[in-house]
Amino acid sequence: MIYIRKSGTKEYNFGASATLFERAKDLRERQTVAEKVLWEAIRSRRCNGLKFRRQHPSFRYILDFYCVEHKIAIEIDGSIHQAPEIHEYDDHRTTVLEELGLRVLRFSNKEVVNNLGEVLSSIIEATTV
Repeated sequence: MIYIRKSGTKEYNFGASATLFERAKDLRERQTVAEKVLWEAIRSRRCNGLKFRRQHPSFRYILDFYCVEHKIAIEIDGSIHQAPEIHEYDDHRTTVLEELGLRVLRFSNKEVVNNLGEVLSSIIEATTV
């Protein structure tokens, strides 16, 4: 069970620290190619009218993209995420986020760049489940 301390932050930030907000700001300035591609496709409600935030601080993590309305976290994974120790960390992180009530969608950089339409369809489908 995860306990969230109420600290004046927005409910959808799950008590993220001020340091995490600063790191998120920095990450927004240094997006990967895949993150830029997906952001252009989902920003300003371009994806089925859904509102997304990018590099969103939440609990102890920074989510690549987050839809508050549907509690969907989207993570874009580069090739490093195939390493066993990173994959194990990602699994733990997903479990923690799911315990917070979020649905986590993971896509590889390659999927986003080469099959953006399928990625967007998967995101839309997740909002109807």
